[in-house]
Amino acid sequence: MSESDQDNPRRDFLRKTLTLIPVVTVASTSLGMSALSAPAAQAAPVPKNPPSDNYHPTWFTAEEWAFVQAAVARLIPADDLGPGALEAGAAEYIDRQMNTPYATGAQWYMQGPFATDAKPEMGYQLQLSVQQIYRLGIAALNAQCIAQSGKVFADQDIATRDHILGELEAGKRHLDSVPDNAFFSLLLQNTKEGFFCDPIHGGNKNMVGWTQIGFPGARADFMDWVERDEAYPFPAVSIRGERA
Repeated sequence: MSESDQDNPRRDFLRKTLTLIPVVTVASTSLGMSALSAPAAQAAPVPKNPPSDNYHPTWFTAEEWAFVQAAVARLIPADDLGPGALEAGAAEYIDRQMNTPYATGAQWYMQGPFATDAKPEMGYQLQLSVQQIYRLGIAALNAQCIAQSGKVFADQDIATRDHILGELEAGKRHLDSVPDNAFFSLLLQNTKEGFFCDPIHGGNKNMVGWTQIGFPGARADFMDWVERDEAYPFPAVSIRGERA
């Protein structure tokens, strides 16, 4: 780590996060596919404080989209070192992922039996697709927020949102329709992906995630710099050839 990183714990944290993003593995549940009862989503209007490109979601409903934006904004918040996940387009990345085989489980084995105590190497053990985890999880958490304060998650103040997300992460806030640890793990995983992905996928706009950790992006050759104890001097490059 270069001397400049020693004074920037957020940058060091983000760099470590990039190397530790795992394949999504969440806990098992006895919920069946029939648990999803929400109506099909329609394109949602842009909520308050949208990213500058005014992206309109194609899968999330308006209420769900507001939740996703509010959540990613707190999982990787903006600070004096640079933009956070919201500004980087992580919410857009997640919405785009909802229209892929990944989100529907089309390429996964989704049949029983479902082991309740399976080890991570046993693979995915839920009966719910990624789409269903989001839809059920957001609805359940918003219902809890309304019951407690009369407001959905996105309308809570920053301190309350942080507290709620912290309870989810610590396993202290339980959701009725989906495992709370599965919901939070998926949300955090996808937020990290949206912050560090190539911009072609909708996130990491202007390569802000790569820039904050000094990652060169899709450059053809940077091996000469791997062993040097100094910052990489050239801007990141995307798959499409865009430069930070």
